[in-house]
Amino acid sequence: MNTIQDKRARILAAGTEAMLLKGYNGTGVQEITQGAGVPKGSFYHYFESKEDFAIQALHFYYTPRLERFAQALSAPDAGPRERILRFYRDLVGYFANQQEPTHQCFIGSLCHEKADESQPIGYAASAILQRSSAVLAECLSAAQQRGEIAGDQDPMELATFIGAAWEGALLRMKVDRQVGPLRTFITQLERLLQP
Repeated sequence: MNTIQDKRARILAAGTEAMLLKGYNGTGVQEITQGAGVPKGSFYHYFESKEDFAIQALHFYYTPRLERFAQALSAPDAGPRERILRFYRDLVGYFANQQEPTHQCFIGSLCHEKADESQPIGYAASAILQRSSAVLAECLSAAQQRGEIAGDQDPMELATFIGAAWEGALLRMKVDRQVGPLRTFITQLERLLQP
């Protein structure tokens, strides 16, 4: 990674972390650049505005997560239905191993604060959610073709529903401060994904 890419990545990493903790409105440009260890002017060299930063931060944060999601759902060691269930079970296990389960959903908190006010942020978030749904829909379609789940549902609609249910379960976990909602999600997902 060259110096320019490194500095931009440091700013994105520091700013994303700050926005995860404090939200968009609670995070200032100076805090972002101090966290990255760069002069404040560097921010505007790489980003047109704080809104532009947030859009790029969404892609910075979610691109590797979407790649891991795609890899998990295309692993050759299990059928498509089991790959889906295993992915979500592993996430539940991750949260269950925390002393007090918490989750900072960058896309959720950013959309809560800015999607109504900022059409570009809303579009960026929507595109990421669509990509996530498309990855899941591909695996659901493969499960249907193998007869592992019912074939009477549109895979993209089903994927969108599962993604929304997962986001809701994460929010409820944060409110309740326990993983019960995630376990309920898994139980219902197992019932939903039946032949």
